Amino acid sequence: MAKRLFVTGSKKMETLKLLREYFPTAIFTGKCIVFISEDWRVELSEHRESDFSKAGNDPSIIRVRIFKKALNGDFVGGHYEDFQLASLGELAEQIEKYVQSAIGTNINEKY
Repeated sequence: MAKRLFVTGSKKMETLKLLREYFPTAIFTGKCIVFISEDWRVELSEHRESDFSKAGNDPSIIRVRIFKKALNGDFVGGHYEDFQLASLGELAEQIEKYVQSAIGTNINEKY
């Protein structure tokens, strides 16, 4: 039976640290998780809800940013999406689907 982890009111970066287990080929920079290839760069960063009137047990927001390499060799930002799911497994699955749709390859296989 798969272990189910839930993310609630965690310290900063706690969700990112847990996501590293789901994406073992990614690099943790201390501020984000990065997948990089010759043509793409994908960054996952963690943010807390800025509306302090909401309950403190809401899961962190994981922002997924997609960058494509331009002709000059620089990575140019394009797509981004925010994810806020309590189940870590579902969060990782949805992030993987999003990235796969955006760049056309599976991040767990290629990176």
